[in-house]
Amino acid sequence: MAITAADVNKLRQITGAGMMDCKKALTEANGDFEAAIDLLRKQGQKVAAKRADRDATEGLVIGKVSADGKHGVMICLNCETDFVAKNADFAAVAERMAAVALESGATSVEALKAAAYDSKGLTVADKVIEQTGVIGEKIDVSVCETVDAEFVYAYNHPGNKVVSIVGLNKAGFEGAAKDVAMRIAAMAPVALNKDSVSAETIAKELEIGKELAIQEGKPAEMAEKIAAGRLNKFFKENTLLAQEFIKDNKLSVEQYLKSQDKDLTATGFKRHSLMQ
Repeated sequence: MAITAADVNKLRQITGAGMMDCKKALTEANGDFEAAIDLLRKQGQKVAAKRADRDATEGLVIGKVSADGKHGVMICLNCETDFVAKNADFAAVAERMAAVALESGATSVEALKAAAYDSKGLTVADKVIEQTGVIGEKIDVSVCETVDAEFVYAYNHPGNKVVSIVGLNKAGFEGAAKDVAMRIAAMAPVALNKDSVSAETIAKELEIGKELAIQEGKPAEMAEKIAAGRLNKFFKENTLLAQEFIKDNKLSVEQYLKSQDKDLTATGFKRHSLMQ
């Protein structure tokens, strides 16, 4: 069967594969599009197996919020090089995967990979393998996290290397939500407030604080009190509501939100960064 340029272009539009790869697949499949797509997927599986031990530390992070503003999702699609991350086709796939996460209600990487990528039965996991063959690099989804609240705001930093999502307990404060989300992106808090900090992190900070005090020559009986003081400083600098507000360092984030409405507060957040 003669393979026309229109056939090759059609397969390329469906899969994103290169023109020569599409022509070869169609030729081997005798012009059968479904068989050609299967051939390209098998090619992706072979490439994925060969590159399984590669580091995929580049990529894109995408944050999206549902139409009602109550559910936010963040995904990260990784690749090996920044060159691929800047490719428009790769970006389109990442955007689609974020939309799938939002539509399907996926709350984990495993759930997202099992979700349908398109109406033809292709899953996100299938698409990852397909794109690995198309691009020739290791491709993988490493993050799928959600925030649910009365109002959710997603901040996609230019370049899509850092995304933050914050949830507020009241709707109608988009400006405040954006300000706080930008603060999260810039300052990477470890928890919402001191009560949200893990016991493991607290124990580690106390141990570090005590060891520093002893190294400074402080008596052992004072070291624990000094460590406790340093822990409070850690809470102030590393928990969202206690951090200084980025536009007015005389206010904490918590005070800033209350200046907008006496009952307004943040109820949760997520952040992911690909920046080294």
